[in-house]
Amino acid sequence: MLIGNVGNEPEVRYVDQGVAVGSLRIATTERGYKLQNGTEVPERTEWHSVVVWRRQAEYVERYVHKGDKLYIEGQLRTRSYDDRNGITRHVTEVWADRVEMLSPPRNGQSQGMATPAPYATQTAATPNPAPAGEDGIPF
Repeated sequence: MLIGNVGNEPEVRYVDQGVAVGSLRIATTERGYKLQNGTEVPERTEWHSVVVWRRQAEYVERYVHKGDKLYIEGQLRTRSYDDRNGITRHVTEVWADRVEMLSPPRNGQSQGMATPAPYATQTAATPNPAPAGEDGIPF
């Protein structure tokens, strides 16, 4: 689980049969503090690569922008590749199961557009539930 700010505009591309896959960078920050002995511990920021698939990627492409605050749930996945010089590199990514917008709506967006759609908070393998009305019945 991560709560952080988007560091750049998300990149979304479409692969086999129009399946969307997106990537974005999230910054999480641990606040600085002072120890009882007076030692100052500085603020620390970590950057995380996040991968989103299918409808979550479409949601991210449409509504998520640099600077937005997100809540992300997912699993860590590590992969390796050979760079241009033949050196093997290792990359650790968060494969998101759940993405929720924590930022307020941007100018020009209605409140409904800025809040996550029901599919944006579901796992990629879970079918999309119908949105429920005021009485909780989905029709």
